[in-house]
Amino acid sequence: MSDPNEKPDLAQAPLIEHLVELRSRLLRAVVAILVIFLALYSFANDIYTFVAQPLMALLPEGSQMIATEVASPFLAPFKLTLVVAVFAAIPYVLHQAWSFVAPGLYDNEKALALPILASSIALFYAGAAFAYFAVFPLLFEFFTQTGPENVAVMTDINQYLNFVLKLFFAFGVAFEIPIATFLLIVSGATTVESLSKKRPYIVLGCFVVGMLLTPPDVISQSLLAIPMYLLYEIGLLFGRFARRKKREAEDDF
Repeated sequence: MSDPNEKPDLAQAPLIEHLVELRSRLLRAVVAILVIFLALYSFANDIYTFVAQPLMALLPEGSQMIATEVASPFLAPFKLTLVVAVFAAIPYVLHQAWSFVAPGLYDNEKALALPILASSIALFYAGAAFAYFAVFPLLFEFFTQTGPENVAVMTDINQYLNFVLKLFFAFGVAFEIPIATFLLIVSGATTVESLSKKRPYIVLGCFVVGMLLTPPDVISQSLLAIPMYLLYEIGLLFGRFARRKKREAEDDF
């Protein structure tokens, strides 16, 4: 009887077959992004309006966003729609990547990888949603109320888009901290005790990352650093749980 955890001998498969499969998976991912983009393109201006709403709601009456470049009214919504298409296609793209690498994994590796993959996607989306619904209103209220009274706030649509995309990405990546912490503990690269002793350095590191990834103001840095630290603690919690389960399984054995 064959061992269910036995890894298949992928070396027997010709290299060309793997390359053909990889090409097929990549084409499917690109087609999925293209289909979503084409479906959303007619709503490009509406999507941009939705993303700009946190700032527009705080602008003084009569103020508006502006386009300082000739092509910006077309390129900014186009760029945003493409990013949204990639963003929406992430689960399918990662599914294609998983389908390509899964045959080379052990059963126990598959059992661990699937929840981690699903959690990573959910956490990235949660980070982006946190940025839009919690961070943007506070951040833009601070920016619009701290300027001189005789300065009209008229933000360029392309500059605004670059700004919010950077924050979306920063918060999406920051929300992956529990996964990274959990993997470090489960893999044996470190221990819960070791990470717990390094809390002061972690707090400092969170604020340094917040300083590097967000605009140079205390509010946006804190709005990124504090959730990062809380997510780090969540990762430690799950790490303790996984270690306890592993010990129980070893004791039963």
